[in-house]
Amino acid sequence: MKSLRTNATGRRHRASGFSLMEVIVVLAISIVVSVISVISLVPMIAQYRIANAYNITLASMRQARDNAVSQRTSYQVTFTQTVTPPVTTTITVSPTLAGFAGDQNTVTYQLPNDVFYLVPPTGTTGPDGYGTGLNAIDFGYTSSSATGGATTIYFCPDGSAQTSSTCAGAGNWDGGAVYLARTGDVGTYRAIDVVGATGRIHGWRLYAKSGGYQWVRQ
Repeated sequence: MKSLRTNATGRRHRASGFSLMEVIVVLAISIVVSVISVISLVPMIAQYRIANAYNITLASMRQARDNAVSQRTSYQVTFTQTVTPPVTTTITVSPTLAGFAGDQNTVTYQLPNDVFYLVPPTGTTGPDGYGTGLNAIDFGYTSSSATGGATTIYFCPDGSAQTSSTCAGAGNWDGGAVYLARTGDVGTYRAIDVVGATGRIHGWRLYAKSGGYQWVRQ
């Protein structure tokens, strides 16, 4: 009788476990779900990183303009991208007067490491009519010499953007744009431009349209 009870107990213990096949099936399903989740997150992460770079650029330029107006001095914004790997993309905001004891010192911002200053797709003209999109950093468009291609812009006490810290006024107003994107991903292109006479800063996103692309204000 005791033997029968022992055997029944053993059978119950064996029945309560998982077979090797069941464990394998559960693991396989878990792996598939994880892979699908990661794949679906990749585009979201890419958009988050380009949005972060865009916001940093926009905020740094507005910071420079606000500082110039409030502190009654000129501020410069310099866009830099290293050539040799690892490529770093930075924005430096600084007062132009040596030893200036204002509220802000020089600040350098680094963009996410997969976002770069990149020339927009062929045939894409600059937003607000600045240039032909042949330079990734394309400031320096003035009423007296619309050359473009400059990498530094100066904000003056009157709020305007100009070609030098002397803030000489008409003829030196500096307009242009800087373009941001992830390499090989046209859908991530952003642009920030400045209207020289007013210093107004606009943000843009590139969208595909029939036969080409179009910048749309953000």
